[in-house]
Amino acid sequence: MTPIAPHITAFLREQLPLQRGVSEHTRESYAYAFQLLFRFASERLRVTPSALSLEQLDAPLVMDFLQHLETERHNSPRTRNARLVAIKSFMRFLEYREPSLLEQSRRIQAIPAKRTDIRLISYLTLEEMQAVLNTPNLQRRDGIRDRAMLHLCFSAGLRVSELVNLPLHAIAFEPSPNVHIHGKGRRERLLPLWKQTATDLRAWLAVRGQPPSPELFVNARHQTMTRWGFEYILRKHGRAAAERCPSLQAKRLTPHVLRHYLPFLTMSCTISKVWIFQPIR
Repeated sequence: MTPIAPHITAFLREQLPLQRGVSEHTRESYAYAFQLLFRFASERLRVTPSALSLEQLDAPLVMDFLQHLETERHNSPRTRNARLVAIKSFMRFLEYREPSLLEQSRRIQAIPAKRTDIRLISYLTLEEMQAVLNTPNLQRRDGIRDRAMLHLCFSAGLRVSELVNLPLHAIAFEPSPNVHIHGKGRRERLLPLWKQTATDLRAWLAVRGQPPSPELFVNARHQTMTRWGFEYILRKHGRAAAERCPSLQAKRLTPHVLRHYLPFLTMSCTISKVWIFQPIR
């Protein structure tokens, strides 16, 4: 019997960050998937997670685990598929370390993903966007930060991970304001900044101070802003903006919705051809 422990450690600590260069968010998602899987397998097989072996991680067990996610944990098919992707990735990793498990890996790789509905993605109008931007109190340090964060996210179409991990040196104001993004899949983008966005960023830099964190945006404890911290800020200002702009009450304001701000798609077409825009997905 081959213990799982050394292989899952190598997968999460070496293969994902060093060999594949996946994001921290993806690593956390994969780690949580295995936490759930090992807890399920431990209860099913009546052994501690540290005593689990690779041979026990077979296709029937994985299929029962996926069924458990949907029936017991009430996970959506989309979440179920995400857990399956993590397991399949681990099994592909094992094929080069434990060739004796090739047939077992093949059976797990053959487990199909469930079909999911593709949701229509909402978007914000110019009036709705302005209502959200007008909510932060610019007499307070955190209000200046919040407006700068929201405006940058709107205007540049950033993913929340790109926004919270953006380093100070990614912002440049000369010869013209721009932001340098290292995005998903190690793709880079150089985007121009709207005049008002640059003004809001200058206002934030004037009160940011010199915390030890190298990221542009920090929280009240002078630590790096987290994705959950930004989502909290967005919800707070979204609720306040909905009181002034009733149409927002019918929309679920999320970081992903910000990336589909309609005027951004049209206004980007009028900017100088020196700048190359990739489609927002």
